[in-house]
Amino acid sequence: MAVLGKIRERSLLLICIIGFALFAFIAEELFRSCETTRNEASQRAGEVLGEKLDVQSFNVMVEEYTNAMKVAQQRDDFSADELSQIRDMAWNSYVSQKILENECNKLGLTVTDKEMQNLLAEGTHPMLSQTPFVNQQTGKFDVNMLKEFISNYKKNQNPQVTEQLKPIYTYWQFLEKNMRNQILQQKYQSLLAGCMLSNEISEKAQFEAENQENTIQLAAFPFSSVNDNDVKVAESDLKSKFEELKAGFRRFTETRNIQYVDFQIVPSSADINALNKDFAAYKKQLEEATDLAEVVRKSGSVVAYNGLAKTKNSYSSDVVALIDSTAVGATTAVKENKSDNTMNVMKIVSKVSLPDSVEFRAIQVADADAAKAATKADSVYNALQGGADFETIAKKYGQTGAKQWMTSAMYQNAPTLDQDTKAYLDALLKGEVNAIQKVSLTKGSIIVQVTSKKAMTDMYDIAVIKKPIQFSKETSTKEFNRFSEFVAKSPSLDDLKKNAKQYGYEVKTAKDVTKNTHNVAGVRSTADVLRWIFNNDTKEGDIYTDHLECGDNGDHLMVVVLDKINPEGYADLNDEDVKNYIKTLAINDKKAEKLMEKASKCKSVADAQKAGAKVSEVKQINFASPAFIPETGAQEPALSGAVVATAKGKVSKAPVKGNAGVYVFQVTEKTNLPGKFDKAAMSQKLQQKALSAAQQYMQELIQNADVKDNRYLFF
Repeated sequence: MAVLGKIRERSLLLICIIGFALFAFIAEELFRSCETTRNEASQRAGEVLGEKLDVQSFNVMVEEYTNAMKVAQQRDDFSADELSQIRDMAWNSYVSQKILENECNKLGLTVTDKEMQNLLAEGTHPMLSQTPFVNQQTGKFDVNMLKEFISNYKKNQNPQVTEQLKPIYTYWQFLEKNMRNQILQQKYQSLLAGCMLSNEISEKAQFEAENQENTIQLAAFPFSSVNDNDVKVAESDLKSKFEELKAGFRRFTETRNIQYVDFQIVPSSADINALNKDFAAYKKQLEEATDLAEVVRKSGSVVAYNGLAKTKNSYSSDVVALIDSTAVGATTAVKENKSDNTMNVMKIVSKVSLPDSVEFRAIQVADADAAKAATKADSVYNALQGGADFETIAKKYGQTGAKQWMTSAMYQNAPTLDQDTKAYLDALLKGEVNAIQKVSLTKGSIIVQVTSKKAMTDMYDIAVIKKPIQFSKETSTKEFNRFSEFVAKSPSLDDLKKNAKQYGYEVKTAKDVTKNTHNVAGVRSTADVLRWIFNNDTKEGDIYTDHLECGDNGDHLMVVVLDKINPEGYADLNDEDVKNYIKTLAINDKKAEKLMEKASKCKSVADAQKAGAKVSEVKQINFASPAFIPETGAQEPALSGAVVATAKGKVSKAPVKGNAGVYVFQVTEKTNLPGKFDKAAMSQKLQQKALSAAQQYMQELIQNADVKDNRYLFF
C-alpha cells in the first residue's frame, strides 16, 4: 500500500515522463518521415497529374531514346545540343503519354494486340519504314523479316551474337511502343474531331465566305496620323484595357528576368600565328607520311581517319568542295573555314568505285584454342565450297546465316577501325558475288558470302586534319583576370552597368527565362547558373559570380544579376513590358475616338479624302480571311466582316475601327468565283478544320495537368 501511495504522490511526474517519451518517439518518426520526403523531392525530375517521376526513371527513358537514335541514325555519340534535344523528346513524350492515358482510360480507348498485328501485316505505317525490316527489293516493310528476326533473337544461344542483335531488338520495342501511343492519340483526336459536326448551314456559309470576293474604295485614317502627344491616357484607361485583355497575360509557369554580361574569348594574333605554324608542319607530314592514321591522330584532328574509302556525303561540306579540284595523291593548301571556325588541310589518298549496299551472310567461328578455331573454320569453308547449305551449317554454330544488308552509312562514320573490322569490310566490299571467303581474325575466323551488291558509287579515302581555331592558355588567363577584376569592382547592378563601358563589356537583358531552357542567354555549360537563377534563396538584385567560365571549353565569361521574379499566374500593370504594351493599345483607342468622330461626319469616300484619309482600291476581300491594308500595314478582320455585310454600291453605314486605323469604304464590286456548292466536299473540308482544331487539344490538357518540370536541377 505504501508503494501505491508513493506512486499516487508522483503520478503527475510519471505522466510527464511518459508523455515526453511518447513525444520524443513521435517526433523522431516525424523527422525521419520529413527527411525521407525531402530526399525524395530532391531526386524528382518532374510531375504530371500528381504522378511523380524520379530522375533515375527519367534517365532510363533518356537512355532508351538515345539508343533508339543511335540505331536509327547509325551513330555512336551525340553533341551536347543533340543530347538536350533527346532529353526534351523523352520528357515531352512522357508528359503527353501520361495525359493521353489518363484521358483514354476515362473513355475506354485502347489499342489491342489484334490492331497492332493488322498494322504490321499492312506494313504502311510511316514508322515501319524506319526499321531494318524493309525488303530491299520492294522497298517496303516486311513483317516476315521481323518475325524471323525476333524468333532468331529469342532462340539464339550465342552470347556474342545476342549482344550484337540486342540494339536492333530494343529499337524495335521502342518503335512498337511509340506506334501504339501514336495510334491511341489518333483515336482520341478522331473522337474529339467527331464531336465538332458540320451542318448544311455552316457548309453554305463557309462556301459563300470563300467564294464571294469584294472590291472596295477604301478611305483609311491610320492611327499613326494622330500624334501620341495629342491624346491623354489616364491610369484608369490602362486598368480598363488591361482587364479587357487580362486572359492574354497569363503565365503558366514562373519565369525570371536577368541582366548579364557575357564576354566571348577569341584567339589573339599570336594564337593564330602559332596555329598557322602547326598546320604548315601538318601539311608537310601529310605529303611525306606512310602512316597517315598516325599523323592525323597525333595532330589532334576532330576528324578521325580509319583508312576506308567513303562517299562524298560522309565528309563535311568544306572537304566536299575541294574533292573535285584536288588530284588523287595531292595535298591541299591550308585553309580556314569560317562556318565552323576551323583550320583545315587534307590529302586525297585514293578514289575507288565500291557498292553503297551489300547483301551478305556470315558464320563466325571461334574457339579458345586458336588451332581448333582454324580447323573449324577450314572445315566450314570447305563444306560451303563443296555446295553445303549455308543456313544449315550456320545453325550448327548457333547462328542463323540469314542474309542481311549493309550500307555505307553503317560503317563510314566510325572514328576508328581495328584490323579485324577492316579485313571484314574489305571482304564484303571487294569480294565477288556468291564467292565463299574465309576472313582470319585475331580470335577465330568468319566465313562470308556476298550475295548481292547495289549502287556502285565513287568513294574517296581522304585524310583530313581539321582543328578548331582556339585561344591559348595565356590568352584565356589574361581575359579571365581582367573579367574577374571587373566583377570584383561591381558588387551591384548599378556598379555593373557603370563599369561595363570602361572595360568594353555590355550589360544585356534576358526576359522570361524559364526552367526548361538548356542554357542561359544561349551560352552552353550554364546549367549551374540556371539552377542559381531559380533557386528559392536567390533574391532580386543578387549577383552570381561563382562560375564565371562557361561556354564551349570555357570560351565565355559571364556574370548574372537576377533582375525580376515573374510568378506563375496573371501578370499585372507593374510589369514594365505589360504596361508599355497596354499603353500603346490604350493610346490607339484614344486615337480611334478622335478619328471615329472625324470619320462619322464623312458620308462618302470623297468626303473622307477631303478630311485627310488615304484612299485606295482594295480587291479580293472575303469573309474567310482578314483583309490586309497596305496603308496601315495591318490585317483587319473587322473590315472584312463589314464589307461582306454591305451591298454593292453602298457606303459603310458607320466608320469601322480596326487594329491600325479607322476606315470608311464603298463596295464597288461583288463577284462570285466559278464553281458550285459541293455539300460533300465542303463537309469534308469543315471536318478537316475540326480535326486540325482538335490537334491543339494537348496544349490545353498540359496546362490543366499541373505539370512540374524540374529537369534543370539535374542537367
